[in-house]
Amino acid sequence: MEGGFSVKTLIKNASVYHNHRFETLDILLEDGRIARMGGCGGESCDKVIDAGGSRVVPGFLDIHTHGAVGVDVNGADAEGFEKICRFFASQGTTSWLCSVLTDTKEQTMQAIDMYKEWKKTEHHGANLMGIHLEGPFLCPDYKGAMPEHLLKKPDMELLKAYQEEAEGEVRYITVSPEVEGIVDFIPYIKSLGIQVAIGHSGADYDTARKAIQNGALGATHTGNAMKLLHQHFPAIWGAVLEDDDVYCEMICDGRHLHPGTVRFIIKIKGLDRVVAITDSIMAAGLPDGNYKLGVNDVVVVDGDAKLATDGTRAGSTLTTGKALKNLLEFTGRSLTDIIPMLTENPARLIGVYDRVGSIEPGKDADLVFLDEGCNVVRTFVKGKECY
Repeated sequence: MEGGFSVKTLIKNASVYHNHRFETLDILLEDGRIARMGGCGGESCDKVIDAGGSRVVPGFLDIHTHGAVGVDVNGADAEGFEKICRFFASQGTTSWLCSVLTDTKEQTMQAIDMYKEWKKTEHHGANLMGIHLEGPFLCPDYKGAMPEHLLKKPDMELLKAYQEEAEGEVRYITVSPEVEGIVDFIPYIKSLGIQVAIGHSGADYDTARKAIQNGALGATHTGNAMKLLHQHFPAIWGAVLEDDDVYCEMICDGRHLHPGTVRFIIKIKGLDRVVAITDSIMAAGLPDGNYKLGVNDVVVVDGDAKLATDGTRAGSTLTTGKALKNLLEFTGRSLTDIIPMLTENPARLIGVYDRVGSIEPGKDADLVFLDEGCNVVRTFVKGKECY
């Protein structure tokens, strides 16, 4: 509602991604939601957009990202979060989770508080839907870019305090199954409203399977910072690939996973259990140089982000728009096959598919227009054009 009046926008002559295929449909947007689809030509509207046959797909969800355009999630203020939101909208991202890298209790609380401050402001970009905690209950041997001295054994009072401070909007957490006691805590973590992913881990197969049986539903940046598959010891990677329910995150920048590995994971998991993420850091959208990732110093050369101390890869400079194009190139699959990895699958994983992830009446009017080259040319977030 604007000024007490209902605002209606009609998008006509669009090739709309609906029911896993493209259909020629009109879309009526009203007060931030999709009001109706089909033939809507008789409606009296405030604005009419002729899509001219352009492909319109659901807005992309990025559930694992540490920042962009010079802003690091761990140190962001409300203005910084909004800066990320506006950049993300230009890349086709309409919803995202801010991934807080393992940090001190004080800095993690600060990041949560700044997220809450952002929620109070006026928004003109992607919708920040909540928080992903990447740690601190992680295995030191597979820490990746995690600061080892800040990793902890399971502390449910601490996690509960984070969730209370976030007013229930910590939606996702990464844990390592082999950390003593964490597997038994997974049902409790989920009772707090937090979806659980496993990663940063050298867990053996049986331990990883127990974590999955106890409710872990995601695998964090599959194939990275985890023990790999061996014919005698399938380990955590074998467990997450085998299980039909687990969603596997993938960083499709061509560096974290070889294109053949991308195809391999999709072939095993199926199109409905792969989630494309960026794992981007503050360098996304900016030139090579020196940056931060939480407490870490990071150097970016040729777009490749690595820790300044030892050269460990530290996130990426990927965007969702580029991930889409990479997936199309790496797999040779159709756009209809790839779209759910950026939309429906992450929405289902974190439990927000009732609001976003597909183009349906009643859902948020989060839409992305693609040109013939699958470049993002227009983005709508809750019915408002942001790019």
